[in-house]
Amino acid sequence: MMPQDKSLSSSDVKKTVSDVPVTGNNVPALVVSGFLGAGKTTLVRHLLEEAQAQGMRIAVVSNEFGELGIDQALLGNQAGPGYVELEGGCVCCKLSDEFVTTLQRIHEEVHPDRVVVETSGVALPFDTLLNFWREPVSEWVGECLSAVVVNAEQVAEGRDLQGTFEQQVSSADLLILNKLDLVPSDRRDQVQERVQGLAPGTPVVPAVQARVSTSVLFPPDPGSLLKRAARPPAHEPHTHEAFEAEECVIESGIAPETLVRTIQARQALRAKGFVQTSEGLRLVQGVGPRVDLVAPPVNPPEHLLGRLVLIRRSGSSE
Repeated sequence: MMPQDKSLSSSDVKKTVSDVPVTGNNVPALVVSGFLGAGKTTLVRHLLEEAQAQGMRIAVVSNEFGELGIDQALLGNQAGPGYVELEGGCVCCKLSDEFVTTLQRIHEEVHPDRVVVETSGVALPFDTLLNFWREPVSEWVGECLSAVVVNAEQVAEGRDLQGTFEQQVSSADLLILNKLDLVPSDRRDQVQERVQGLAPGTPVVPAVQARVSTSVLFPPDPGSLLKRAARPPAHEPHTHEAFEAEECVIESGIAPETLVRTIQARQALRAKGFVQTSEGLRLVQGVGPRVDLVAPPVNPPEHLLGRLVLIRRSGSSE
């Protein structure tokens, strides 16, 4: 397990990640998980920016819930040949075989020195990590780390803190407490304590806009990571909640306030997409009752304009 410190920051790390030698059979892997709308794609985008500046070659496997490819569009030019998107299920279960095949192909064709897996917001990180014990991936993957991004505002409001959320947090090696700027300053300690209570001893990294140093996500001291044993840990077959994705088409020129009301009326857990409003192109980021319309960080492809993905629970399933 990770050290028993309650919090970490990039200042805790003395060396840069690029100083750490990586060999072809010792490639570190990072699984980025977190509930719907926690900020996973934003974290990966910042990670790629910093990694590219340091000369690191990072491969990304994204397991987006929904089939529009919005996450890939948000990464823009950073989604190079080492980027693969898997759709139609979770890499922790239904797509596990395809996931292992994809990892091996990336290793043989791209030769990355780091691997990042961004799971869907409904996937379980521990079950995703188990795939790194499978051959032939186990022959070249080194240390594995599960970083779970947590929406601090969601915790403060007590929304959706059971089921998938609780399973994700309790199985993390590292917790990224994101969106702290959306929580009143006098409640932030309380929020951190609540998250810490779900995963005692797991390091918690405070973050705003999912900005976390690569030296925290890929620690230079391999001894601080969860080491992959020769055999995978015993684990019962998992069950998790079932979710469904709906595509919603929005006409161009809609007023921003009308768009927000339309999305809120759908009562989705998550809404995302690109819409041409009467005030310009906007990236829609909806999490529960909060709907933000912001200028997109990239110019999305034409086929994504006016299309939203709405995600909600549909019951429970194996």
